Amino acid sequence: MISFQQWFRVYTSRRVLCLLGLGFSSGLPLALTGATLQAWLVDQQIDLGTIGLYSLVGLPYTLKMFWSPLMDRFALPWLGRRRGWIVVLQVLIAFVIGVLSYMDPGHMPGEIALVAMVLAFLSASQDIVIDAYRTDVLEPHELGAGAATGVMGYRLAMLTSGALALILSDMLDWHTVYMLMATLMLLNMIWTFLAPEPSGKEIPPEDIREAVVGPFRAYFSRPNALVMLLFIVLFKLGDALAAAMTTPFLLDLEFSRTDIGLVYKAFGLISTIIGTLIGGAFVARIGLNRSLWIFAFLQALSNFSFTLLALTGKSYLLMVISIAVENLCGGMGTAGFVAFLMSLCDRRFTATQYAMLTSLMGITRVFLSAATGFMAEFYGWPLFYALTVLGAFPAIFLLPRFAPWTLINRFNLKPTD
Repeated sequence: MISFQQWFRVYTSRRVLCLLGLGFSSGLPLALTGATLQAWLVDQQIDLGTIGLYSLVGLPYTLKMFWSPLMDRFALPWLGRRRGWIVVLQVLIAFVIGVLSYMDPGHMPGEIALVAMVLAFLSASQDIVIDAYRTDVLEPHELGAGAATGVMGYRLAMLTSGALALILSDMLDWHTVYMLMATLMLLNMIWTFLAPEPSGKEIPPEDIREAVVGPFRAYFSRPNALVMLLFIVLFKLGDALAAAMTTPFLLDLEFSRTDIGLVYKAFGLISTIIGTLIGGAFVARIGLNRSLWIFAFLQALSNFSFTLLALTGKSYLLMVISIAVENLCGGMGTAGFVAFLMSLCDRRFTATQYAMLTSLMGITRVFLSAATGFMAEFYGWPLFYALTVLGAFPAIFLLPRFAPWTLINRFNLKPTD
């Protein structure tokens, strides 16, 4: 009988634990250039048209792969190839958040937009390097646990700079709130200093040309590279289709906004975090390939919980169960899938390859989910959620090719004892 401690022993590794703080550092700036900044603008009575334009501030997050080769090519002369960049970016991000805290949106909306864009650029750059560091530092059996702790830290940071910042803004002025967030970012430097250096010495690209061309040449030299990209795009499709319409669905069932905030947002976040931790433990215990099979089917079948809720109607108990099941399974799938993406990266070009692969993941969320509203209107909620289950099966059909059950994982290593 395997004990609880044996299942979760992988989380005691220093390499894994430090990713909690680095994940927090990665997630903290996002809301400060998004929802929290929008709330500040509304508070200053900025018109909705201008606030809508502020969504363009987030462009660096979608374009980050275009300067990621620079992070692979150049290293700073302290704290190693990745951590040197991380600590410098943390200082710069804290400084820019501090600059924002002294600005007045009512009198300088254009200047605020420019500074917020700089913050988003620095934040996206930090994401590039932290993702690369995580991929470089973890041992193969730690990939799932490292993905889980990174996601956990990221989600907690979004909760801090999102929900907590909004709550604090009712008691403190916005300038103080942003200064507190800048202080938190500086404190996160402690995690960077505590984080270990990756084992082994990876030789960076010799020049910019190799840094730009090398990652794509290395990736597309593998068999079935294009089909694997399709697998990456499709793995979270069923999950994304269901999530895209969850809020309208719950409102249509006449749940209150408070119900949705407490159960779907808060309890759902806790469920996701628990799911990622369980998923990371599964990858460590039974291997990456077999975990991906289990998670893929769980993600698919969990959507039926919303079908049952749609057929039953307004039921608080069933809503809580549905949100718990969906987010637990989705969190497990995220842990396994991020581990899979990390396993694909060549350590010479980790920053660029991981940025490229995660950009592809965004295709599912942004483009393939665009038609979900029309589907829900046409089919109705019960059939809509039943159909989202089918969205998981194209990736499941590709699993034998890229994660055969007969191998423990892509490295053909034994799981942990």
